[in-house]
Amino acid sequence: MKRSVEHRAEKWAGFSTKTMLSSREEAPDETQKCKSTFGSDALELWGGLECTVARVGDDYRDQSLETGHHDRIEDLDRIAELGIRTLRHPVLWETISPESPDRTDFSWHDTRLKRLQELNIRAIAGLCHHGSGPRYTHMLDPAWPELLARHAAHVAERYPHLDLYTPVNEPLTTARFCGLYGHWHPHGTGYESFLKILVNECKATLLSMRSIRKVRPDAQLVQTDDMGKTFSTPTLAYQADHENQRRFLSFDLLCGMVDRSHPWWQILLDHGVAQADLELLLEADAAPDIIGINHYLTSERYLDERKSRYPEHHWGGNGRHEYADAEAVRMPLPIKGLGPAARLREVWDRYRRPIAITEAHHGSTRDEQLRWLMQVWNDVESLRNEGADIRAVTVWSLFGTVDWNSLLTRRNGFYEPGPFDVRAPEPRKTVLAHATEALAKTGTFDHPVLDRAGWWRRDIRFYKRPSKVSRACWLADEPRQLLITGATGTLGRAYSRLCDFRGLNHVLLSRQDMDIADPKSVAEALECHRPWAVINTAGYVRVAEAENDRKACFRENAKGAEILAKACADLGIPLVTFSSDLVFDGTLERVYVESDYVNPTTVYGESKAEAERKVLEAHDNALVLRTSAFFGPWDRYNFVWSILNTLSKGEGVEASLDVVSPTYVPDLVNTSLDLLIDGGTGIWHMANTGETSWRDLAAMAAERAGFDPGLVTDAGDLPALNTALSTERGILMPHLESALDRFFIDSEVEWSDDAMKVAAE
Repeated sequence: MKRSVEHRAEKWAGFSTKTMLSSREEAPDETQKCKSTFGSDALELWGGLECTVARVGDDYRDQSLETGHHDRIEDLDRIAELGIRTLRHPVLWETISPESPDRTDFSWHDTRLKRLQELNIRAIAGLCHHGSGPRYTHMLDPAWPELLARHAAHVAERYPHLDLYTPVNEPLTTARFCGLYGHWHPHGTGYESFLKILVNECKATLLSMRSIRKVRPDAQLVQTDDMGKTFSTPTLAYQADHENQRRFLSFDLLCGMVDRSHPWWQILLDHGVAQADLELLLEADAAPDIIGINHYLTSERYLDERKSRYPEHHWGGNGRHEYADAEAVRMPLPIKGLGPAARLREVWDRYRRPIAITEAHHGSTRDEQLRWLMQVWNDVESLRNEGADIRAVTVWSLFGTVDWNSLLTRRNGFYEPGPFDVRAPEPRKTVLAHATEALAKTGTFDHPVLDRAGWWRRDIRFYKRPSKVSRACWLADEPRQLLITGATGTLGRAYSRLCDFRGLNHVLLSRQDMDIADPKSVAEALECHRPWAVINTAGYVRVAEAENDRKACFRENAKGAEILAKACADLGIPLVTFSSDLVFDGTLERVYVESDYVNPTTVYGESKAEAERKVLEAHDNALVLRTSAFFGPWDRYNFVWSILNTLSKGEGVEASLDVVSPTYVPDLVNTSLDLLIDGGTGIWHMANTGETSWRDLAAMAAERAGFDPGLVTDAGDLPALNTALSTERGILMPHLESALDRFFIDSEVEWSDDAMKVAAE
């Protein structure tokens, strides 16, 4: 797996840039050899579990433990229910023989592999997944290949029914991260360690397959690796050529193509690789039966010596030139030359062996995750129609990943969901699960968000956006749209802004456009705009004034929500609407969860409690979001801005001791859009994790802004109430500390009166 934090400062040393081997003539056509083993000629949908056991320093990270999959054997039944019949499954060396190559513990794997057999799911056994092996060895150890082969023999003997293997996942990528960039053990940072690790991995793969085939002669190698491409300015064409040769090395080595005429034969020898190891690989005992391609949006790079045009985290060099190494997708390059279709075509032309996409994953918003999966699927279908033998697309990762945005080098708990979101009490299906099931069973899937292309094909991808907006990313003549109410409010405007950013077509309506408390107005607007879902942010928001304006408050908050819910239910349109922490009385003395009894003490709270009941009675597919204490970076209508504005004048402030769950508007909008796309329904508490009093929130904001937090005092309103929200359905929102940090990064509104005057002028 690859992520954008990869630092790619290459040490170029005058390597040969001969034309890459054209292997169309050299590599035999292996398509018939494997065709019968996978039955149907239809494109298959496989599944994959993120199971990395990576060593960073002396610390081991096990993704099966971190996603909770390790303790949920019932996950295998969930996978089977999706229609998946081939699964990349871990049988990892580090978990079976952690202390000694001759002491094994297969107990966990016994139960899992037996259950897979019962479910009629064929396992692709992964033996080493981005790991450097147990503590008694590492990838630069000359004995490493033989030790892994010993583990392979143990696995084959224990499970003779297994016939598909990946002894080493992504050898080239792992060698770069372990031997060139220093991210993982043994933390090498040069070409000698990089190339020695790579050859050791390929040698281990060959020896492992020999050991396996002594038990299971027909066992097949499903060999995975990332496949990208490097583009560049003319000045750096030599470096791009070098990297574009290098990207094929793992497959070239395993296919026995790195002979004395290969441009990398001498490079390998010059960096200390044993000639005997290269000659061993010429035997091609481990030529892949299936070439597994993993391709990510960060896999394609663009090198540019004009560093100042790019963010500093892209800066690097090779000892000859300094340059920026950026994502190629952000450059104005021809779309046809980028992406999975282009890379797969190159692999097919080079090797003429059966191919599978062995990881299709994108860590992003749910719409973008879905768009990426469907682009990969559709690109593969197009290439199959051209004659390429591509067998499957693998949904990755079924239960998500943890901290891959830092390549596992930091323990931040950054979770990216897959088809299942494990942050719920039981793994919750996302829209990717629905897509997976449809693709596995019918080969097709549709959703309104697919009417627009992913961000990598929209104008937002560029570092400098073009002056003219392109509509080339529209995949439908009239993309289906959301309807959002509340055009004049903070939340409605935030939804519109983030829907624009996410490529979600929508219409934003004011009360003049649609009065939600008027059935005729609602019916006319729904007929006019024909939305695929409605997000209702309209309503009466003046909590204190509601005490003397009960009728208006209930009209907007309760009656309007009920009318809208009934209209949407009649048309089969999903509805999102908002409630409040004020449906609770604040005396529970702990945070509130969804099932807690409501007992509002204000007119505003009563109106929201009534709205919840009426909406859920009227509409089975309504999503009711209880939230609290908005603050956001795009307007002045929130508590945090008010505090900072007052402090900027040199004045002190008093704030309540009541405890709430402050909610960062961008987090609320993005998370709720994901939940809507997933098909979420019912009541859900949605606030940033971490309750605090209004006073403490003010002090935290003051400190971050550089003001004296001592200027914030409490209002003396004891006894304090606590209406803080937590959830029993799954914590989806980031922590409050993170939200406050991002508020100061994202803020577009000055809180100083002097600064506001300057901005106005």
